[in-house]
Amino acid sequence: MAIHRVNTEDYRDQLQQKAERLKQAYREYTDLEPEVFPSPPVHYRLRAEFKVWQEGGRAHYAMYHQGEYKKPFIIEEFTVGSELINRLMPEVLEVVNGSEVLRKRLFSAEFLTTLSGDALITLIYHKKLDDEWVAEARALQDKLGFPVLGRSRKQKLVLERDYVTERLQIGDRTYSYKQVEGSFTQPNGEICRAMIGWAKDVCTDSGGDLLELYCGNGNFTIPLCEHFDKVLATEISKVSVNAAQENIRANSVTNLDIVRLSSEEFTQAIDKVRPFRRLKDIDLDSYDFSTVLVDPPRAGLDADTCAMVARFPRILYISCNPETQLENLKALSKTHSVERFALFDQFPYTDHTELGLLLVKK
Repeated sequence: MAIHRVNTEDYRDQLQQKAERLKQAYREYTDLEPEVFPSPPVHYRLRAEFKVWQEGGRAHYAMYHQGEYKKPFIIEEFTVGSELINRLMPEVLEVVNGSEVLRKRLFSAEFLTTLSGDALITLIYHKKLDDEWVAEARALQDKLGFPVLGRSRKQKLVLERDYVTERLQIGDRTYSYKQVEGSFTQPNGEICRAMIGWAKDVCTDSGGDLLELYCGNGNFTIPLCEHFDKVLATEISKVSVNAAQENIRANSVTNLDIVRLSSEEFTQAIDKVRPFRRLKDIDLDSYDFSTVLVDPPRAGLDADTCAMVARFPRILYISCNPETQLENLKALSKTHSVERFALFDQFPYTDHTELGLLLVKK
């Protein structure tokens, strides 16, 4: 057995080294010291996925060492996971190991939690789930006090709901978010709050209208609406768009429209290369965009999207990959200069770096 713990004693030193590497990597584009937002040193991950290792008629949580995939190591405690994940882990396992129906052919368990205390547990199987499984899973759900969801090939059994509700206090306001199982959400809740707070500070007194690409469930979009006259946001995932629409209603936002388009499609639309039926109720010419917010996947912005956003007076660029952001900066630095520069330590104890840049037209 093993306990997945981290050495927190040198966290500040590790973070300082990460900030210094970042400063050196970006020195061609800015002399600014990065604004550094540290993570809580433990219990910072709000979601976790574990392999379930079956041995001796019992199920165990397990993980693989990087590069070693023959046999995982079994864990009992996951200190980087939220306190709620750590509380639920043994409770789930106790019930699973007391039920042949729940244990048999279970190969993965996922936990999705929130800072506000909600949780969802997903059990994933190499077998078809039947009414007997539903009955046992309902008993587990009743014991935990949180919803349980079952998955297998071409099956998704929702006993109560397939989402959690997060409530984030940002400044003097609380924002509510529906976060659907299987869709993207920020894994580090406190860093998510810091990123939204930083973005709001950057956009204070911006004026005009905001365009956001890759908006997800409205994580940044909804809090930023109060700083702009109108907001238009795009997202390609249908699940995320539907969640965003519900989040708009839950937060009583009235100046935001979200459309299901990729960044490439929106670039074609705004350049009038081709029309889109999904934009039939949106008059792009009516917007006076002062700012564009982009939070792309690790691949960064494609060349056409990069050229399109370069036309905006202000670019707020959130990135999970400095390498691709630096590639985009080669082009964007021809027209814009870096005015704000932030490091968000989304994944402590790793080389992963989350960044925020405010680029202002020269």
